[in-house]
Amino acid sequence: GYDAFRVLGDNRVAYLDLGGSGNETHAHLVADGRITIMFCAFENPALILRIYGRGRPVLPQDAEWDELAQHFTMLPGTRQIFDIAVDSVQTSCGWGVPVMQMERERETLKKAHRQSDPQAWLAKTARRTRSIDGLPTTPTTRYFTDVES
Repeated sequence: GYDAFRVLGDNRVAYLDLGGSGNETHAHLVADGRITIMFCAFENPALILRIYGRGRPVLPQDAEWDELAQHFTMLPGTRQIFDIAVDSVQTSCGWGVPVMQMERERETLKKAHRQSDPQAWLAKTARRTRSIDGLPTTPTTRYFTDVES
């Protein structure tokens, strides 16, 4: 993947979101703010870590963008940053998580965004204003290239 997750304080985390086939996390955060982030250890020792909190999407056109964006390297296809106030953190055994090994990163999404025409990319994202269950989303108004930060 990409270095997308940041701990910003004792009770605050954020992650950089790239455009994909939908924008479900954005829609559900706007609807009720709740979010769970789950990390799984696929090698030993087995472990699951869950972060529970309330979050909000911050888009490049939002006033808070510059403060959050300084913590990340922007990538082609960057859509938003999810800013999350952590309510609780829990771990569990992870014994049901399969043992798997990383073979390689999949570069397809970053490559597709990098090769996109910026105007076509923005037009495509502008049409994505609803989640699959009809909740509203707000599209980004900015396309990032490899050289922007």
